Amino acid sequence: MPQLIAVDWGTSSLRGARLDDAGRVLEEKSAPLGILNVPNGDFAGVFAAHFSDWMKPAGSVCLISGMAGSRQGWHEAPYVACPAGPDELRRRLHWIEPGRIALVPGLSDERDDVPDVMRGEEVQIFGAMRLADLSEGLFVLPGTHSKWATVQGGRITGFRTCMTGEFYGLLSQHSILALTLEADAPLDEAVFLRGVTRAGNDRGLLHNAFGVRALALFGRLSPAQSASYLSGLLIGEELRLEELPLGREVITIGASALTARYALALEQRGARVRTFGAEATWAGARALLG
Repeated sequence: MPQLIAVDWGTSSLRGARLDDAGRVLEEKSAPLGILNVPNGDFAGVFAAHFSDWMKPAGSVCLISGMAGSRQGWHEAPYVACPAGPDELRRRLHWIEPGRIALVPGLSDERDDVPDVMRGEEVQIFGAMRLADLSEGLFVLPGTHSKWATVQGGRITGFRTCMTGEFYGLLSQHSILALTLEADAPLDEAVFLRGVTRAGNDRGLLHNAFGVRALALFGRLSPAQSASYLSGLLIGEELRLEELPLGREVITIGASALTARYALALEQRGARVRTFGAEATWAGARALLG
């Protein structure tokens, strides 16, 4: 088994890990050098500056997932259509340097009239599957663009994207709600769950979101509470579209601050939740290498 360097190169950040033969992390690096922040588009130079020392041992292989494989990235690695598992992605790796450095293609879901896409999350899902010893399940990856993916037979059969984090940023900073809302306030769990519950009233997000403003005007939500309530409304809107039988296990993957909110909302709906963080990315890269 060659030494594996796993890199997650997203829109805003660059992260990498050096793994041993068993997939254990030996060393990690990170930098605020997402694909939109690469000086003069010099992806090769940024990669060399951060990872050339890791690539020195003979036989080292680097797999790069995330937006580095997009049209705005280092090179475009075309999407692989669902259903797809590690084998399909392995066959479609886009090699920057044959046998040494490859971009992982993202996935597309074209079951609907409007296609859906992901880049990077597929590696995290395969890693969580490996860590949890699962070949099927429901996986949720919170973020700016949250993903809900279904896995059957070890392959991602389909997924949907929700612009939840982006909508939170827009509403909390660039709408009328910004006048009475403290966007970065700590989570108030009780108020957050009030928002999750409210989202299930079938009156729609456009109506429920204005309620944040009205509750503040009547002194029923403080600016800090308004942030938790809005977050609950948005995440509750995601859950409203999912059928979750009582006791269904859901795997969440991502930063702890976000996965904690989704766990609260999912458990309120009667789901069982397991959570993984950055380790899912590194385990997914190892799964792709075979």
